[in-house]
Amino acid sequence: MSADMQTLLRDGLTALQLPPDAAEPMRRYAEMLLERNRVMNLTAITSESDVARLHFLDSCALTMFADFHGKSVIDVGTGAGFPGLPLRLAEPSLKLTLLDAQRKRVDFLREVCDALKLSGVDCVQGRAEEYAAQNRERFDFAVSRAVAALPVLAELCLPLVRVGGAFLAMKSVNCDAELASAARAIRTLGGYVKRVSDYTIPGSDIPRRVVVIEKRHATPSGYPRTFGKIKKNPL
Repeated sequence: MSADMQTLLRDGLTALQLPPDAAEPMRRYAEMLLERNRVMNLTAITSESDVARLHFLDSCALTMFADFHGKSVIDVGTGAGFPGLPLRLAEPSLKLTLLDAQRKRVDFLREVCDALKLSGVDCVQGRAEEYAAQNRERFDFAVSRAVAALPVLAELCLPLVRVGGAFLAMKSVNCDAELASAARAIRTLGGYVKRVSDYTIPGSDIPRRVVVIEKRHATPSGYPRTFGKIKKNPL
């Protein structure tokens, strides 16, 4: 892994007012990601500079919109660990759960955590709607960079968040129609759109958006429904 990538990470972390020494474990994580990506599909992004910006720095940009210090966070549909694991590397006090349905991805994340000697990270294989049955309103924050539409993501994530916490959904800047379509779901599930913020990934001119949904009321016990029902009939 080149020195240029580590410089990109250090500069980006500094711009975000995060500890620049997190660049080294991020570099090691990126190295493992690209090595494993040769034999399994973890990411379509393969250039070092794009991995640094589009995965790591984009994930860490969430720190501009919430205080994660000492908080419990669940990353729903984490895939190769984004955005949750870079957040944990940038904020070591964060207690993190990485949730994904595919065992190969979860096994990879456990290997990364072991290699980096990370504590306070739980890598879980499971479906969000099933996991929520035993872990309702347990977390301060849920985060997701998954590709599902916001009405679906809201039903998967908001039941996991305690009242007073928030769900941070990472979306494109062209998600206005999607956000409007999610209004009923968010309200039904006990949420309120606190802010919609556009930002630029550090070290680039790439625009992104985060939707911060505050949990104001407990989610009714009937949610989340089974995934088949969620997809067939979104709220």
